[in-house]
Amino acid sequence: MSARPAVPAQGRATGVLALVREDLQGFGGYRSARSERLNGDVWLNANEAAWPNPGDPDPQAGHRRYPEPQPQGLCDALARLYGCAPSQLLVGRGSDEAIDLLVRATCAAGRDAIVVSPPVFGMYAVSARLQGVRLVEVPLVDGDHGFAVDLDAVAEAALASRAKLVFLCSPGNPTGNAVAIDAVAALARRLAGRALVVVDEAYGEYADQPSATTLLAAHDNIAVLRTLSKAHALAAARIGCVIADAALVGVLRACQAPYPVPSPCAALALAGLSGAALDGTRARVATVLQERTRLHAALAALPGVRRVYPSQGNFLLVRFDDAGTAFAALLAHGVVVRDQRAAPGLVDALRITIGTPRENDRVLDALGAREQAA
Repeated sequence: MSARPAVPAQGRATGVLALVREDLQGFGGYRSARSERLNGDVWLNANEAAWPNPGDPDPQAGHRRYPEPQPQGLCDALARLYGCAPSQLLVGRGSDEAIDLLVRATCAAGRDAIVVSPPVFGMYAVSARLQGVRLVEVPLVDGDHGFAVDLDAVAEAALASRAKLVFLCSPGNPTGNAVAIDAVAALARRLAGRALVVVDEAYGEYADQPSATTLLAAHDNIAVLRTLSKAHALAAARIGCVIADAALVGVLRACQAPYPVPSPCAALALAGLSGAALDGTRARVATVLQERTRLHAALAALPGVRRVYPSQGNFLLVRFDDAGTAFAALLAHGVVVRDQRAAPGLVDALRITIGTPRENDRVLDALGAREQAA
């Protein structure tokens, strides 16, 4: 099937749809053969191969067939997990695709802007640049209690630049800070009808506060990003989602590629969301929180460590007297961490993921913790 032409919107768009690009309001997108809800036992509508691939390890799984554009079983499982309606959720290839879809669907090249608070996850800026959208930066404030978002400054920058999107990474990457839920709600109220507040909760399972999905009923200009890549240990499956007003989700679906979720990935994600698997995930998260506390204290006690930031994620941001030497020492012990020295304001910092207890011991060994204790 060919792509559908844009359908003129009936009258002026209202609510969150007013934030969508004018040329995409009423856009039908591409309707694939699998998008049609048809019944039959001889499927000849998608020009698929009639026989399985000789190398397919499971010919009965139907890998010669295109997958569901939005696998219903997976959508239902994710909706239960995140406490939303299936109509409010769009599954895609990690959070990265959701970020790209939001920028493309709302921002016109050469005209619109997004607001971010660096140092922060780099994909927001990448998506903005690819779409030809202005990037407005409101730096995080490095205070006594760690990094924090200056929400008043963010709101003022969004209004002054007429930004369509404000990205809040909470917990922040690489800083580990979280934005309080009531503060997110206040920002959404202030920007109602002006901008969409996107709360990226990739590390939400490690935080000690409720999800921003609890605000969706009262604020149609909030969207939440979630992923199975972190706490659910399914990074290779590339399953993420955006949760938002159902009307906005419909627009994003029209902008999405026809078959974004491969069938093997959907099956793996469903298995990872079973009751037993979720129990295991919760147990692993509890271990990470314990290890985060232990590693924070041990690193903070080391000579040469300037500061270990509090974190709501599965990582710690650490400033060193000589971050280059620390990075080299870790590599010499076979430990790979994220070098943050090129990030704004982090010229002396490394980001260290919380590993298993044994892996965390190797971090401390590499930095001389046991030598100091001896």
